[in-house]
Amino acid sequence: MLGTVQLNAIATDLSSAVATNLGPVTCPVSNAFAEWARYGVDRAARVMLGSPLRSIETFGSYSCRNVARTARRSAHSTAEAIDVAAFVLVDGRRISVKEDWSAGTEAEREFLRVVHQSACRRFGTVLSPDYNADHEDHFHLEGVMGDRPFCR
Repeated sequence: MLGTVQLNAIATDLSSAVATNLGPVTCPVSNAFAEWARYGVDRAARVMLGSPLRSIETFGSYSCRNVARTARRSAHSTAEAIDVAAFVLVDGRRISVKEDWSAGTEAEREFLRVVHQSACRRFGTVLSPDYNADHEDHFHLEGVMGDRPFCR
């Protein structure tokens, strides 16, 4: 895909983290994702859960497809979206959107809500399990912050 990059590692305050299964993304989305991972996710993990971020598990980025059950092209078809499924900490814990959004410990649920809100300050569209059943197992992060952000 022309005009895209592929992230190999993301700088954190103390080290670096990886994003698994991540394909090409546009430069603005890549920058927003790297900043969110460092300043939103890693710092929240260290403060709230006592361990730095090791990796972010994704369902991917670029995929030439339509929005589910529509004829409209998805932001994934232009490499402007990333679907995040889970966060793995250095201490080995895995915080899953699907498993921990509603059923995790209080600290895990709060962590997921904090990183969700942090994403809403960086991306134009952020969808969570609270949006609909299609997003019960991931955060959909799309575009960069614009005039009309959409955060659910």
